[in-house]
Amino acid sequence: MADDTPARIDRAALDRIIQRAAELQTADRDLGDGLTPEELLTLGREVGIPGQFLQQALAEERMRISVLAPSGVVERLAGPAAVAAHRVVQGTPESVQRALVSWMEDQELLCIQREQPGRVTWEPVRGFQAAVRRSAAAFGGGRKPFMLARADTVSAVLTSLESGRTHVALSADLRRARGQAFGGSAGVVGAGVVATGLMLTLGAITAVALLPLPGAIAIGYAVLRQNRPRSERVVLGLERALDHLEQGGPHLPPARGSGAPGLLALLANDVRRVLKP
Repeated sequence: MADDTPARIDRAALDRIIQRAAELQTADRDLGDGLTPEELLTLGREVGIPGQFLQQALAEERMRISVLAPSGVVERLAGPAAVAAHRVVQGTPESVQRALVSWMEDQELLCIQREQPGRVTWEPVRGFQAAVRRSAAAFGGGRKPFMLARADTVSAVLTSLESGRTHVALSADLRRARGQAFGGSAGVVGAGVVATGLMLTLGAITAVALLPLPGAIAIGYAVLRQNRPRSERVVLGLERALDHLEQGGPHLPPARGSGAPGLLALLANDVRRVLKP
C-alpha cells in the first residue's frame, strides 16, 4: 500500500519558500518608494504575520548596526579589528542587563571591567583565576565552550524600547588578537629573510639561498589567515549570548546584590560546579 503521507519540508527549504513568497507578494504590489510603519503593519496583517513580530523586526531594523564588508587587504587577510551583533529582546533594560551579566560570568571567561545602567564592559579573566575557571569548565561537563576570551573587551549597550522590549548591542574589540597574528606572521617571514641573507653571505648560490623565503612567506600567510576564523568565533559568541537573552523572556534572573563578585566568590562558584553531583 502506497504511503499517502505528504513529504515534510525541512527548515532550510521552508525559509527559502517563505522568503520567495514574500518577494512575490511585495513585487505584486505597487510600493512606490517604500511603506510607512503603519502600512507595514497593515500589510503584515493581510498576509497573516502577527503585529508583535513585525514591531520587533521593525525595531531591530531601526536600531540595526551597519556591518561593513572587509575594506582593504588587512581585514580580508586577518579579519576585522572589531565585531558586533545586536537584537531586540523581551524585558526591561535592568532585567536584561542582569541576565547578560550572569551569562557572561557563567559561560564566558570574562569579568566585569565597568558596569553602569544600560552599559557594561567586560575584559578577559587572566592568570590563576582563568586557569581555575578553565579547569572547572573541563570537569564540569555542562558548561559551554568559551568563545569570547580572545577579545580585548566586550561591551554591551542596552536601550529601552516600547512594549517592554530592549535593544541589546554587543561589540568585541579584537585589535590585540589581530596584532598578535600580524606579529607572528612577520616573525616567520623575517626569519626566512634572515636565513636567505645568511646563506647569501656565506656564498651560497642565489637559487639555493632563496629557498627558505617562499616557505616562510607561505607559513606567515597561514598564520595570518588563522585569525579570521577566530574573529568569526567571537561573532558566534556574541550571537550565542543574544540567543540566551531572546530565549529567556520572562524567566530572566531576579535582582542580585550590587557590585561584581570578587575572586574568591568566583573560585568558590566554579569549585561548587565541579563538585556538584
